[in-house]
Formats: sequence, C-alpha cells, structure tokens
Amino acid sequence: MHWKTLLLLLFYYNTHATVSPRWNRAMLFPDAQRFKRWSSSAPVSLVLQNSLDDVNMLFEFLLAEIEIDKNLRLSIQDEELASLRKAKEFDTVCNDIIPKSITEIRRLSARLSDYPRVLKKEDFERTVLTMVYTAYRAARSRKHQKESWAESFISLYKALKHDLMFSCSKKPLH
Repeated sequence: MHWKTLLLLLFYYNTHATVSPRWNRAMLFPDAQRFKRWSSSAPVSLVLQNSLDDVNMLFEFLLAEIEIDKNLRLSIQDEELASLRKAKEFDTVCNDIIPKSITEIRRLSARLSDYPRVLKKEDFERTVLTMVYTAYRAARSRKHQKESWAESFISLYKALKHDLMFSCSKKPLH
C-alpha cells in the first residue's frame, strides 16, 4: 500500500475516533441543530416526553387523526388537541426535525446501524416518530413505494431494537 494512502487512512481514523459525542448526536438529526440555531428565542422543547403525562399526550396525538399535506407537513386534525402547547412542540419535532424523504430516512437508518452507544432520549424519541411517519407513508403508498417505505420501517425497527438491547448491557453516555 502506498505510504500516502496509509497516512491518509490513519488521519481519517484518528479524526473519526476523536469526533465529539455532541457532533455525533447532531449527525443523527442534523435539522435539530439547525432548528436550535435559527430559533433561539422560541421556547420550544425538542424533547416531547419528560413525564408520564407527556407520554400519554403523545399517545393521544398519535391516535388522533394526523394529516400529511402535499408539502409533507404533519398536522393534528383535532382542533382541541392541536391548540395545546405540547402539540406545538410535536408539530415542531415532526415538521422541522425528523426526516421526511425515503433517502433521508435510509441515511438515518445507516447512521443508526453504526451508532456506537445508547441513543439519547431525544434521538430515541425522534427515531420512533420517524418510524411512525414511515409506517403512515407505507400505509398510504402504492406497490413499489410501499415496499420502499416498509423496508425503511423495518430498518428503523431493527435499529431501535438494537438500541434497546444495547441499553440493557450498557449505561448511556450523557
């Protein structure tokens, strides 16, 4: 092997090995970092589940009629639920942070399959919401598109299952 190639590979390995955990987290959901930068004045939490009540509320949002418009924006059709502060946070996470295209979702799945540690709470939550979005799109797609969405769903499921199994044996790095 040519010595310059070997040196370049060694440099790449060292750079990859020393990347900070915060940067790695941003890599899973890059739009979350972008959102934090351009909405610093907005008091929106990017984590939906902080208590049992929040979990129940998220469950209600997911059971409510959710509509996806032509611009791939999700909205809760129940006006009473949609008016809640948590619904606005749900809207922000679903519309500004989670990936919507099949390409972005496959990219997320690939990153998750190589993720070296337990997911942080917000990354796990966003992955579950991406999986829900993927299932919704699979249910409303036709033939070959349905297969692509279903494959993405399965890939996300496997990544979450791996994370849950990994979390049983390791403690998360915070």
